[in-house]
Amino acid sequence: MPAPLATPLSFSHRLDRRRFLRTLFCSSAALALNVKPRRVAAAGLSGDLHLIAVGDYGSGDEKQAAVAAAMRLYVEQQKLKPEWLLMLGDNFYKSSRLGGVSPARWKAGFEEMYPQDAFPCPCPAVLGNHDYSDDAPQQLAYAKAGGTRWTLPAKWYRMELGGVATFLFIDTNLRGPSGKLPFGGAPTLFLTPEEESAQWRWLDAQLAASRAGFTVVVGHHPVYSNGMHGDTRELVAKLAPRLEKGGVHLYLCGHDHDLQHLEAKGSRTSFALSGGGGARIRELKKPERTMPYGRAVHGFSHLQLNADRILVRHVDVSGVQLHAFEKALDYSWRLAV
Repeated sequence: MPAPLATPLSFSHRLDRRRFLRTLFCSSAALALNVKPRRVAAAGLSGDLHLIAVGDYGSGDEKQAAVAAAMRLYVEQQKLKPEWLLMLGDNFYKSSRLGGVSPARWKAGFEEMYPQDAFPCPCPAVLGNHDYSDDAPQQLAYAKAGGTRWTLPAKWYRMELGGVATFLFIDTNLRGPSGKLPFGGAPTLFLTPEEESAQWRWLDAQLAASRAGFTVVVGHHPVYSNGMHGDTRELVAKLAPRLEKGGVHLYLCGHDHDLQHLEAKGSRTSFALSGGGGARIRELKKPERTMPYGRAVHGFSHLQLNADRILVRHVDVSGVQLHAFEKALDYSWRLAV
């Protein structure tokens, strides 16, 4: 196991090829299955815990509806009872001036789009950049109003998953005022400097505290990405060292409108990006860094956890598994069936 790093990680433009080739050598059958997309096999062990994750989905159009329908069909066909439905940010792309906490807006964009009969579970959410108009307080208010599966108790918070994993949800909107509200108005508000400092103190405390076997951090923006937005400098500098020092197994996010899996040289943390929930797809900008996986496509992700590993699947709107990998307690990873 690599020693924890106290300084920001540098991301190799060519991923750790030696480690990757070693994994491929040991997993040639799995590689073949990942090269050729296929229908997902039965979900597996009955004792496993299942989560569905979707990001960048709040378009309110037919693309969001298509991905949501694929998610509903997937859990039905797999006979899954998800523990959580993870909402990875950009939950609404239109200002809450168009509805706020009104029942009609939430009924159409959340309650009926991801119905309770398919997802009878909490839906933990994080705030994306498009949520940072007057939507952010409205989304917090909707969660606090009760009577909903929408789970957003604060801008950053902790949840435990069955004694198997500790999930730390954070707000990655760190860049300060940027852009304008739809139809004009005041600048969009990101975290204030005071909030950002408070969040880092909270995260440091959580990573120093007792946790379950696995630790997963969930945010909206990627640390590393081959997509249109690329690496997030602020997160490379401020979050990546914390993930490594704190022994975080997986960082899960959205923001770029694609599906990715990245392994940073020298890092114990795996990086999964699931931003294909309905917004307009954008081609990857750094194809030379797509290993282990990256594709501009609509879809969602399925996390399957037990005490020994996290299995992450990227699935498209046809129910085809595009890529899958396993993350072990000892931080090793391999391609998966």
